[in-house]
Amino acid sequence: MKEICFVGLGYIGLPTAAVVASKGNKILGVDINLNVVETINKGEIHIVEPGLKELVKDVIDQGFLKASTKIKESDYYIIVVPTPFKGNHEPDISFIETVTKEIIPILKKGDTFIIESTSPVGTTERMAEYIFSKRPDLLNEIYIAYCPERVLPGNVLHELVYNDRVIGGINNKSTEKAFEFYESFVEGDLHRTNARTAEMCKLTENSSRDSQIAFANELSLICDKANINVWELINLANKHPRVNILKPGCGVGGHCIAVDPYFISSEFPLEAKMISTAREINNYKAFWCAEKINNTALEFQLHNGKKPKISIMGLAFKPDIDDLRESPAKYITQKVMQSCNNADLMIVEPNIEKHNVFKLTDYTFAYKEADIVVFLVAHKEFKSLKIDESKIILDFCGISK
Repeated sequence: MKEICFVGLGYIGLPTAAVVASKGNKILGVDINLNVVETINKGEIHIVEPGLKELVKDVIDQGFLKASTKIKESDYYIIVVPTPFKGNHEPDISFIETVTKEIIPILKKGDTFIIESTSPVGTTERMAEYIFSKRPDLLNEIYIAYCPERVLPGNVLHELVYNDRVIGGINNKSTEKAFEFYESFVEGDLHRTNARTAEMCKLTENSSRDSQIAFANELSLICDKANINVWELINLANKHPRVNILKPGCGVGGHCIAVDPYFISSEFPLEAKMISTAREINNYKAFWCAEKINNTALEFQLHNGKKPKISIMGLAFKPDIDDLRESPAKYITQKVMQSCNNADLMIVEPNIEKHNVFKLTDYTFAYKEADIVVFLVAHKEFKSLKIDESKIILDFCGISK
């Protein structure tokens, strides 16, 4: 039985490790957060993802998955650590570098090293060069590849198995070795390429989606000024057989669409004009929403002579999850808290029990008590609410359309 080490047990690392473990593989999951490790070893989870809790408990109970804070010698090393920003939206691959340095001393002939973390073009080759500079004895003796995830939070377990994957090695042998690994649990089609193309493929997919959302968000700004219902407009425009406009929102969030375009624009600033503009539009939409809320609160106070009660509905970056990474709803809420002194705020996020910064309120109570209701995220709970026409509704996600 091959031993497989997953480094990073977050929103992608833990579900992937659990799925691979469910195939009867011996998995060591590594994370620097001791609380995460202890939680998983108890058969519990620290994130919200349908079906994951049951799967993790099952593979823990069977002994196929074990979590640790220490990387141990394995046959496969799957790197699923964050790649945040530094400076002016420049990608920070320090986590990948740190993990690579830790693994180098325990690498042996025949091992496979796969990066899944979103990476700038050339990262896999850089890590390979670094490995061989420290361990020249491993040149042509280990396999190094890149294979990006492409899953949707809320449906991760299904998509990990059934989505197609792009696999790119630093050479053909590495591609084939990584292909064999993913073939063991992926039922979607596997597509071979090289590492640089696989890296760019991930960035391209999310930059394309960011650009499409930017068109919808820009359209929503125009329609607000033109006094046109953007939801009705998009519905009608999409009746055209070759038009498929996405729905606008309060911005773009998450650790993919809101981040990956910068990996291209920072590397190719002169060429990535449309990609950069799309990012600017989607970032501006969140700022615009915050200003809209503040102005509505001011108008309410002027007309009614009292502070409004405002319910901010949703903090996550997309519906029905607990993930607040790069969330425009979180940014908007913070902006309103800082600048809107003429209102009493109630903040709602039904997928989180407690937050360190925001005092959370039950969504039914917040909706009932509010003068102004701000829908930022289209959570299923909010869709069950009956729209009260006596309230001022600011709908940035299509709840009341």
